[in-house]
Amino acid sequence: MTPPAAPSGPAGLLLTPGAGSDASHPTLVALEAGVSPLPVARVDFPYRKEGRKAPDRAPKLIAAVDAEAAAFADQLGAAPHRLVLGGRSMGGRMCSMAVAQGRPAAGLVLLSYPLHPPGKPEKLRTEHLPDIDVPCLFVSGTRDPFGTPEEFEAALGAIPGAVTVHWIDKARHDVKGHDDEIVAVVREWIDAL
Repeated sequence: MTPPAAPSGPAGLLLTPGAGSDASHPTLVALEAGVSPLPVARVDFPYRKEGRKAPDRAPKLIAAVDAEAAAFADQLGAAPHRLVLGGRSMGGRMCSMAVAQGRPAAGLVLLSYPLHPPGKPEKLRTEHLPDIDVPCLFVSGTRDPFGTPEEFEAALGAIPGAVTVHWIDKARHDVKGHDDEIVAVVREWIDAL
């Protein structure tokens, strides 16, 4: 008898919010509904769970991504490398840093990725990009002050994994009113993994 085929495709999607929001952010909620029946975990960082507004430092946030991803994989009975990780802004950045530090993942969904602080293009947050070897989807507005299309084009070549970029015309960092477009792009990308 031949053994059963190993499951293919992602087992689940872990989504994290930006610094000023929580797991109930409308885009994250729309994504959960839009990728159904794929299981989704929308999770908050510890500072939000504790009722604080100011984010913790990156090591604590990355540790939280690690813990949440491990718990979600256990809950699904799935291998950790079958989860897609990501989220909005800071949340996506922390997921990308966790993967760069060795967290297994099927891919990264990075919405409104904060390439640099607004008005400070010299303070690039790209040191970890060469250590990301999984497929990445970046979805950002063309008028996002955290990174222009030209800045992304210059930075993303450092990622050895496959990179897909989708620009939302004239949208800013919040990409309000574009959830349908974001959901369609993310669903199509995940389906192709």
